[in-house]
Amino acid sequence: MALRDLFGRRQAASGQTDGVQQTQSANSQAAEEQSLNSQSSVPAADVSYSMSPGFAPRLAKLDVAPAITSYQSGLLYLLGRNPRTGGLNVHQTAIRRPMGIAHAPDGSLILAAGFHLIRFINTLDSDQRANEIFDCCYVPRTVHMTGDLDAHDVGVDAQGTPIFVNTRFNCLAALSERHSFEEVWRPSFISALVDEDRCHLNGLAMRNGKPAYVTAVSRSDTIDGWRDRRADGGVVIDVESGAIVCDGLSMPHSPRMHQGALWVLNSGTGELGRIEMAGNGAKGRFVPVAFCPGFLRGLAISGNYAFVGLSKPRYKRFEGLALDERLQAADSEPWCGIQVIDLESRSCVDWFRIDGPVAELYDLTLIPGFACPMAVSPGSVEATGVVTYPRQAPASPESSHSSIRPATEETMS
Repeated sequence: MALRDLFGRRQAASGQTDGVQQTQSANSQAAEEQSLNSQSSVPAADVSYSMSPGFAPRLAKLDVAPAITSYQSGLLYLLGRNPRTGGLNVHQTAIRRPMGIAHAPDGSLILAAGFHLIRFINTLDSDQRANEIFDCCYVPRTVHMTGDLDAHDVGVDAQGTPIFVNTRFNCLAALSERHSFEEVWRPSFISALVDEDRCHLNGLAMRNGKPAYVTAVSRSDTIDGWRDRRADGGVVIDVESGAIVCDGLSMPHSPRMHQGALWVLNSGTGELGRIEMAGNGAKGRFVPVAFCPGFLRGLAISGNYAFVGLSKPRYKRFEGLALDERLQAADSEPWCGIQVIDLESRSCVDWFRIDGPVAELYDLTLIPGFACPMAVSPGSVEATGVVTYPRQAPASPESSHSSIRPATEETMS
């Protein structure tokens, strides 16, 4: 790709707290005024970050960079290792209501956000850097308008087609050129394709390029019926057979396949665990592996380490769950961030914490092979200056031409 130092002469707005460097897209303030971008009112100055001493080294050892969504703050967080300091860099990109996120086999990021499904493409070659530190720059190349479907988890099938959980219509869905979506699958207990969130379908586990399992808060077939089943009505469903493979869960989220095993977050109890399958058509059971002090959503696994997203429980909607009793018994307060769980020792070995008004995360994925990624806000002034094109062989980086217009000093925050 032909480019010059991305977005101008100075680093995007930055700060530092507890050894964590913070950066953000250069035009975040302007971006918030755009239709695709965040309407968050969370003051950045009131948010602080902290981490365990081993968190950044563990990212380096695993060669991954976490991407985290927070619909509450309207931000996509990309955690990387700053090559200048060796510490953690938190890059923030303003996006309206970011939810499910998936790293696709082709290296792109698929994000469900507000009333859009967005595909981000890395525009940097391996020998290029943006603002001297970013070795990966995700630019929103495809923005598909779906309307507000309350989309949750997303996945990518074998053909590279995004599949997403359409919570508002209780189904798995694909994009449509004409309509807001095309139905791919729905649970057998949902009697019709209807504009009513009945069971709160939320999580999606992919296997070999196909939807394998989903999670739902209940098997209710009436509007908003799931709210009365939060404590123990949760189910895990086999997509191919339609069978419920595990029930009795409390608001399960984020099913993921890893090394042949199905992992699930039993959010209402604060537990990470796996589903122990039963034979002969019998239901399996949830086997807890670790307790984390928060309402759990967002799970990604690398090797023997599970990255688990934690949120502070929202008032009313989460009252009366077993999580309250677990926290009291542990004499702990819920917190927001990531815990890294060693699946062999069943203990937390590293963590990243967000304090302040940001209290809720939704999803996370791991980006392999990059140390310090960034992303550009769709619909922002900054995005208008990102114009890239292939290098012309046998051109070298020094002879490449640039079509990226840096943002002016006045538009940076």
